[in-house]
Amino acid sequence: MTKPPLIWTNVILFSITTLAAITLLPWYGYQYGFETATWISFGLLSVYSGLSITAGYHRLWSHKAFQAHPIVRLIFALGGALALQNSALHWCSDHRIHHKHVDDNDKDPYSAKRGFWYSHIGWMLRDYQGSRYGDYRNVRDLSQDPIVAWQHKHYLLLVIIMNIGLPLLLGMIFGQIWGMLLLAGLGRLVLVHHCTFFINSLAHIWGSQPYTQKNTARDNGLIALLTYGEGYHNFHHLFEYDYRNGIRWWQYDPTKWLINLLAWGGLASKLRTCPEENIAQARITAQLELLKQRLSQFHDNEQLIANLQKEYEHLKYLLVQYYQAKKALLDAKRKKLVDQQLLTTVTNLRAELIKQQKIWKNITAYYKSSHQS
Repeated sequence: MTKPPLIWTNVILFSITTLAAITLLPWYGYQYGFETATWISFGLLSVYSGLSITAGYHRLWSHKAFQAHPIVRLIFALGGALALQNSALHWCSDHRIHHKHVDDNDKDPYSAKRGFWYSHIGWMLRDYQGSRYGDYRNVRDLSQDPIVAWQHKHYLLLVIIMNIGLPLLLGMIFGQIWGMLLLAGLGRLVLVHHCTFFINSLAHIWGSQPYTQKNTARDNGLIALLTYGEGYHNFHHLFEYDYRNGIRWWQYDPTKWLINLLAWGGLASKLRTCPEENIAQARITAQLELLKQRLSQFHDNEQLIANLQKEYEHLKYLLVQYYQAKKALLDAKRKKLVDQQLLTTVTNLRAELIKQQKIWKNITAYYKSSHQS
């Protein structure tokens, strides 16, 4: 099968920036060194451009997981140009198609099933999407956002201003023009590019699948460190409209923290989260399916699977009952109509749920250890 033609603009861009970063940066650092202000600018611009992609392009615009004040949207639009990953309109169009057709080699723009190289960067080097490039029907809602439309219209100019003009200005202010252009401009750009690309590649190859095995997306704490919390990708692909990726208090998700901070300051609103019971059910369902796959390899599997299914159904039943009662209790509290019977029901269901969760944990751990393939 003939490969699509190369997109020479992208080939030249990625080649020059990568080669320059691995040659000029070390040479300049050895010959002249980088000032403290240059390193600080490198760090701040890396965070700014990275968070503009994760909080702006991804969670705000692609998935509409929250709403943001126009000032915040403008800041994200400028940061997106600084990240040099196409306009928000185009980026979000690709990303929505990815979620709709994940792992479909013909429709997913950066399907991980086509290999690491393709999903990481290869899909941008050839004209694989030529037939639909510029088709923004799936982002009509974003076309109505004047800031998104403005950024899309003036994207090239904004890229030049943010990637050359801004580092140049900082270099003039701090007296190290070439150092600032190389480190805060070039080095920062290459770093943010590949960290973001890891979500399309590594986050679909390396990690765990605690919520679903229906696609290749993985949860990986190390990738989360590199991508401001985007590494909890298995969760995200099942609950894409949740403004959080890391839902545990200990999970590293600066993008979530930024959105919370913006909400606290009145600059973000309508933060969307998935119901706790849906998340809990997804976890135990994923565990059930994984264990069924393992047990199916053994001749005595029918009774084992039946026992496992029974415990799963009981746990699922208790989850539904508990969260329904909990919701009723919260509604009653808001209306100041709480009675002792409802409190007792919630308390008893919680105790039963905890007990069954321990049983489930023990039985799944036993099956895993005693039926290793």
